[in-house]
Amino acid sequence: MVFHTYIPSLPLSRFIDFCWLYQGCDRSFNLEHVLPDGCAELIINLHEDKFRVYNRNLHHVQTFFGSILSGSQSEYVVIDTASQVYVMGVHFKPGGLFPFLSFPASEVHDQVVSLDTLWGTEANELRDQLLDADTPEIKFRLMEQFMFSMVRKPLQHHPAVSYALKEMYKLPGMRSTADLSQHLGFSKRHFIQMFCNEVGVTPKLFGRIRRFQEVLHLIHRGEQINWGDIVFDCGYYDQAHFNHDFRAFSGLNPTTYMKHQSEHRNHVPLVQ
Repeated sequence: MVFHTYIPSLPLSRFIDFCWLYQGCDRSFNLEHVLPDGCAELIINLHEDKFRVYNRNLHHVQTFFGSILSGSQSEYVVIDTASQVYVMGVHFKPGGLFPFLSFPASEVHDQVVSLDTLWGTEANELRDQLLDADTPEIKFRLMEQFMFSMVRKPLQHHPAVSYALKEMYKLPGMRSTADLSQHLGFSKRHFIQMFCNEVGVTPKLFGRIRRFQEVLHLIHRGEQINWGDIVFDCGYYDQAHFNHDFRAFSGLNPTTYMKHQSEHRNHVPLVQ
């Protein structure tokens, strides 16, 4: 398996966490849960011209061709990894997709869409260029140039949104929407609208996702797990509240997640 990453230059790096390139072999499993992290993801298949995404009960599959964009998700999605042997992508920061869209980020919340639906033939041309590029360095340079060309709004957040995101990273799940909006001097309704436009989800949902991600971070530290401490430290009301949120975001209970976790905390082989 080969996994390369690249951090783009400023000002893109304020909105893009990193670009990545994965090349691996066929896996022992085909389906996996991809857990929500509050961020959008752009993925381009450089092996097959196909992606398959399942609904949560596996009764329906959507097939996309070439390149996709996954907006910020509120629950896990199920993907078929068999077709993703050689893929490249962009992992956006929270709210990072916003300046590359001509519409609010909330419109792609819980959506997976073909990239050409958003950016037309330029998305298809990018894939062709990436297929022709010989090295990871050239591929990353092409991706960076493409993302610069797709900028539709100023590369800056509203100050209120920037403040809220920083607070929710410092204190996952601890700052309420009412508290933040009052501190910032906006009505609750106006603050929620601003946040949704740029981040794609409500502040309340983003706070829950951040708290869930903090739980995964604690699990993956490799230390002995004390669930009571995690429940308390991450601000859950009680064990039942913690279990409910964990299953809502992952489709698994914490024990099952621990048993099947992979090196990538947001990717879990499907348990059948």
